[in-house]
Amino acid sequence: MRVDRDHPPSCRLAARCARVRGAVLAAAVAFAAVPARAEDSITLPEIGVVATTPLLGSGIDRDKWPGAVETLGAPDIDETDGPKLTGALDRKVGSVSLNKEQGSPFQPDLLYRGFAASPIFGVAQGLAVYQNGVRLNESFGDTVNWDLIPDFAIDRVNLVGANPVFGLNALGGAIALGMKNGFTAPGTRFEIEGGSFGRVEGNAEYGINAGPFASYIGVGGVHEDGYRDHSPALLRKLYGDLGYRWNGIELHLSYARASNMIDAAGPTPVELLAQSRTAVFTLPQAMRNQSDLVTLGGSYAATGALRFDGNVYYRHFGQHLIDGNTTEVQACADPTLLCLGNASTLLVDAAGMPVANALGGATPSEIDRTKTETNAVGGSVQATLNQSLWNRGNQLVAGLALDHARTNYGAASELGILQPDRYVVGTGTIIDQPDGTLAPISLGASSDYYGLYATDTLDVTDALSVTVSGRYNLALIDLDDRFGTALGGHHSYGRFNPAAGGAYRLASWATAYLGYAEANRVPTAGELACANPAHPCALDAFLVSDPALKQVVARSWEAGLRGSVPGTDLPGRIGWHLGGFRTDSANDIINIASPLVTGLGYFQNAGTTRRQGVEAGLSYRAEEWSVSAEYALVDAIFLNDLTLSSPNNPAADANGNIAVRPGDRLPLVPEHRLKLAGDYEPAAGFKIGADLIVASGEFYAGDQSNQNPKIPGYHVVNLRASYRIGEHAEAFVHIDNVLDAHYATYGTFAPTGAVAPGLVLTDPRSLAVAEPLGVFVGVRASF
Repeated sequence: MRVDRDHPPSCRLAARCARVRGAVLAAAVAFAAVPARAEDSITLPEIGVVATTPLLGSGIDRDKWPGAVETLGAPDIDETDGPKLTGALDRKVGSVSLNKEQGSPFQPDLLYRGFAASPIFGVAQGLAVYQNGVRLNESFGDTVNWDLIPDFAIDRVNLVGANPVFGLNALGGAIALGMKNGFTAPGTRFEIEGGSFGRVEGNAEYGINAGPFASYIGVGGVHEDGYRDHSPALLRKLYGDLGYRWNGIELHLSYARASNMIDAAGPTPVELLAQSRTAVFTLPQAMRNQSDLVTLGGSYAATGALRFDGNVYYRHFGQHLIDGNTTEVQACADPTLLCLGNASTLLVDAAGMPVANALGGATPSEIDRTKTETNAVGGSVQATLNQSLWNRGNQLVAGLALDHARTNYGAASELGILQPDRYVVGTGTIIDQPDGTLAPISLGASSDYYGLYATDTLDVTDALSVTVSGRYNLALIDLDDRFGTALGGHHSYGRFNPAAGGAYRLASWATAYLGYAEANRVPTAGELACANPAHPCALDAFLVSDPALKQVVARSWEAGLRGSVPGTDLPGRIGWHLGGFRTDSANDIINIASPLVTGLGYFQNAGTTRRQGVEAGLSYRAEEWSVSAEYALVDAIFLNDLTLSSPNNPAADANGNIAVRPGDRLPLVPEHRLKLAGDYEPAAGFKIGADLIVASGEFYAGDQSNQNPKIPGYHVVNLRASYRIGEHAEAFVHIDNVLDAHYATYGTFAPTGAVAPGLVLTDPRSLAVAEPLGVFVGVRASF
């Protein structure tokens, strides 16, 4: 058993931690079960007020917040075709980009200012995501499964920059989702659409309130064949909420469920893509995700100045992955046996016996399977006091949060035969190498995250507001190796993160802001169990004993101007913003390709990285038309000399290493992004619109030294139109990528040579291509 002593662990005794958990959960239940006045709803108020904590009850005027903030409402989400949440953020927020590593629109990597929230274990996670105050980052890898979020039920999205109050992972920012309920979304709504790639999508919602009671239920589903071969998807989601308001009390009991099947194509060698843009490399590539989330949330307006908010939750997450791959298995010097990696290291099965070569000349391969089951409980409580201090306006928010999760993780690799169509057929032999390079895993992991936070905003003058915040995070992580002791261990991390800043109202149409913030991310159970370069992991497939990793600490500065003003010669309103940011992340954790076995990797701390840039936006909105322009420059670089393993990189040395120098750019982060959009209503009930997304090139995954040409940049044009049918219905059409641009948002390097029957590759580049031209038509109605 190991103890990470980088930071003195608090709650050293299990009994003491249990008492702390019990106290916080009891307080959360008490506040969640106390009846809020209608005017003190836990849902967010107008767009001008932004959330400053994960619990959505508190908020301050946007002009008082010392940082950039983006807010989207339900119409922004509902009117987006395809995956609504990630699609709306991608099209409307300048610093957001999507990397579709898996070749599926439903599970992208979302990047904000160069920090990612991704469903892929192995991507450096740098954003915190919350749904009604419940943390959605999975405990085992901090991943975010976008497909599980019921996007049709989203009422409000707040995207803020680095803010320690949002807890772990808020290195680059946080996304807080407020969901619909019967008070905020009464009535009946439904939508159905279909079109290219065999997509059929629909959702239905019903909300009602009567006196102090309210209810809401929504269901949604998607079926599509996919825009690449063998990449169908089936998504099924439900969200319901029961609400109660009376005499300063508000209660909400909500339930969210999702059960999804996604066959992801993944990156494909460019030589195959030259033959067909829909080609995939190896099969099967299947993901099965399921989640259940029950939340009891509430608020109590004790006085006109004092308010309490709280929630408790239970969440279950299950994921099954099947991944057909090429392999390092080959015939031994003795051709009757199989070896791994060379002609002398025998391949061993689960019984400890050498594996006979019964392939009959067929190409060996493997099927990697993983299963993750997580049960999580948690809660949070906070108090908000709006009361003058020194005769000046002041808001103080203080809170506690805890999240406990228990994960059962299993993985195994089966010897397979690669067919001419590159489909892997299993042989039934489970590989179990004595040195652990490739072996079954059964791991239990538990995590306890504790947070104590406060934020205070003081109106120093009528124009100047100063905000000071801080949060102490404590993370306790235990690993239990059920097949031995190699993976067992205890790790603890603790840190206090401060923040401070001010916003100054220069005029009715302009506000200046300046802010500093710190945030941290601790290594997850999955990363801690996969940090030994001598025993690499197939990500989401194998875990091994490891040296401890250090936590990541991000220090951020941002400053800018923002405002809005009524149009002078035209009716409507002009909005604008201009800002800059810089975040230095010490001990950044990155995934490194293994030089020992193709397809395996490990995690390591990679010194300090920097993400800095400029954001600018201009918009005009009137009754009949609107236009907007968003530009973002994101300069994401390494600040240290590093030697990293990247064996398939053409520029690697004889040992498969590359040399990273200060100033080299982080892969997969486009430096420039420009987004233009416009909508016009030429006649009553008839609207047309278009948007343009332009992105510069980015370096391939595995090219941290920037020695190869970039993945080319791209520009995509999308068109849309809608027509009102009577008072309640609307028909619409979306044409995505109308110019049928051929582009990719993710690329990596793969082995060359005779990799499959009849397939000899000479180019190591592989790309996950983006969607081609797609046409979708539908109808929506509300009553």
